[in-house]
Amino acid sequence: MPQNLLRLAGTLCVLVWGLSLWNCSQKKQPLTEQDVATTWADMSLFLTKNTPANTPTYASRCLGYIGLTMYESVVPGYPAYQSLAGQLNGLNKLPLPEKGKSYNWVLALNAGQANILRAIYNQTSDANKAKIDSLEQVVLVQYADPVTDAATVRRSVTFGKSVAAAIADWSATDGGHRGYLKNFDKTMKHPTRLGCWQPPLYAQSFSHFPLHPHWGENRPFLQTDGQIAPPVFIPYSTDTNSAYFRQYKQVYEKEKVLTQAEKEIAIWWSDDPDETFTPPGHSYYLATRAIQKTRPPLIKCAQTYAEVGMAVADAFINCWKWKYQFFSERPNTFIPQHIDQQWESFWPDPPFPAFPSGHAIQGAAAATVLTSLYGNSLTLIDSMHVGRKRDLLRDVDFKPRTFHSFWEVALETANSRFYGGIHTPQDNQAGLDKGRVIGDHISQLHWTSRHPTARQSHNL
Repeated sequence: MPQNLLRLAGTLCVLVWGLSLWNCSQKKQPLTEQDVATTWADMSLFLTKNTPANTPTYASRCLGYIGLTMYESVVPGYPAYQSLAGQLNGLNKLPLPEKGKSYNWVLALNAGQANILRAIYNQTSDANKAKIDSLEQVVLVQYADPVTDAATVRRSVTFGKSVAAAIADWSATDGGHRGYLKNFDKTMKHPTRLGCWQPPLYAQSFSHFPLHPHWGENRPFLQTDGQIAPPVFIPYSTDTNSAYFRQYKQVYEKEKVLTQAEKEIAIWWSDDPDETFTPPGHSYYLATRAIQKTRPPLIKCAQTYAEVGMAVADAFINCWKWKYQFFSERPNTFIPQHIDQQWESFWPDPPFPAFPSGHAIQGAAAATVLTSLYGNSLTLIDSMHVGRKRDLLRDVDFKPRTFHSFWEVALETANSRFYGGIHTPQDNQAGLDKGRVIGDHISQLHWTSRHPTARQSHNL
């Protein structure tokens, strides 16, 4: 189990012994405000992994609203920062705190996270909902106890709940509400032109229908993200000298010489939803690692999750719009037909078209906002999959990975799909290029009351 989920499990397990015992055992090591933010992020990823019928597309949407709620539940307490109401697509206003009244912003964050998770993951199990309740109570007990004014506690909790309710109501109108109920459209008619995606024989899913074909029609968080020009696609050709053929020939040749290190990369970033909290969850996890490394103020913790969440959400909307615009085949279709009938990829195909790569676009979007927030030379250890059993079929262990920049993470994320044999270089490059654009749009929002370029002065 990943270290962050172990930490979350440890936090929750103390509730079995009762809150009184928790208070006694935690007096020496109370949750800091950074711990509160990261523990709620851990809870978000726990639900992402342990809620049935979840998908990378739906998870990205959830993380966008969860991160935004964290930010909006605390931003009134920081005069140098400002709300995103009026800047986001269709979000014109949000609840405001009462003027001249005192608030505890950790309590507001706590209530906001608990309530947005209940709303966004309303389909999760009763046991998981009880975990949300328990974590909310743990933080409430610790942070309400020093507050002598009971009205401040009630006011703070009420404000956090009201922000979560407003954002949940807005989320219900985006086109992806309860998207887990319509993962596959069995009425969809596939294009029949040459080079189209086909249901794979070697696949992660038994469905013969592609995942969320209408996801690209959803409302993005930023209006500008809905207006990005599509990437350029290399025209189909079976000519062995064509650029298109060479794309697949590179995949074919790479699979024959994969090193053990490249196999480890391919497996590490597989992030299949049946086993993990998905690719966008991996980016959210890396945001937590950045926070744990730098220990920024609460407002920057919240901003980090908001930026990463919205970046990966808009990345997936655009990616899925273009996937179904081009409806392009994967190497497991082209290579057996035109290069080697016996070939199959190192990693099985996901159930949707190839171009552009979802891993690449969301990885680049997350890397762009995290670099803007924390700089381009932060060293992180990614331990997300540490503890998973060895992949005996592919003879690979899950070993922690060290990175010296967020863009290094994005590049490896994209390359992992090439090593896995399920994406061509053009799929990855288009994803990286467009993900950077999406991340830049998120970073350029007016997060502070000063010009956005002043944001680096807040870095730690």
